Amino acid sequence: MNLILIASYLAAHIFWFILFYPQMSQYINFWIGMTIASGILAITALCSQDKSQSGHWNFRPSYMLVGLFSAIILYSIFFIGHKLSVLLIPFAQSQVGQIYSTKSQMSPMMIGMLLLCWIGPAEEIFWRGFLQKRLMVKLGPNKGYVIATLLYAGVHCYAMNFMLFMAALICAAFWGYLYKKLGALWPVIISHALWDTAIFVLFPIQ
Repeated sequence: MNLILIASYLAAHIFWFILFYPQMSQYINFWIGMTIASGILAITALCSQDKSQSGHWNFRPSYMLVGLFSAIILYSIFFIGHKLSVLLIPFAQSQVGQIYSTKSQMSPMMIGMLLLCWIGPAEEIFWRGFLQKRLMVKLGPNKGYVIATLLYAGVHCYAMNFMLFMAALICAAFWGYLYKKLGALWPVIISHALWDTAIFVLFPIQ
């Protein structure tokens, strides 16, 4: 199973390089590519699930509120962080603009549907529900959480965009901690899907 973990993470590196490396943007549609990539990783995670991972699928109605309020908190962090970064970092505005440039590749409604119903959930199934869970089981909760956070942020380096890297690091730390504390996947799936949809489609920060 460790081999599957390593192979799937290497596959994520290949996917993220194709999706985020600046010179690749002229050849692919980011949203179609992310839908395919996140789907493959999520399916790999689900097919590789063992007994240690089955419990995190338990659902409680309270998880809906946890997901909603955590998404609001994370959005607020990014909203304030963007205002401060524009004042303090000269290149912040242009790099955030690069992140949002992919919105021109597809209609806002379609992007929102993909983020809410597919990309956000699929990412959580793989990054938290599979990779972080396996690392926490193998290395311990705290060490596994920290390493999983760094691994998630690491695949975003291909974009050569400091603001995107920091966004990925903050998101991974936030959702990873939520997953570590609750041991449940539904809250982070709901949080990720709602946050994605809000920050990219409904209430973009730029």
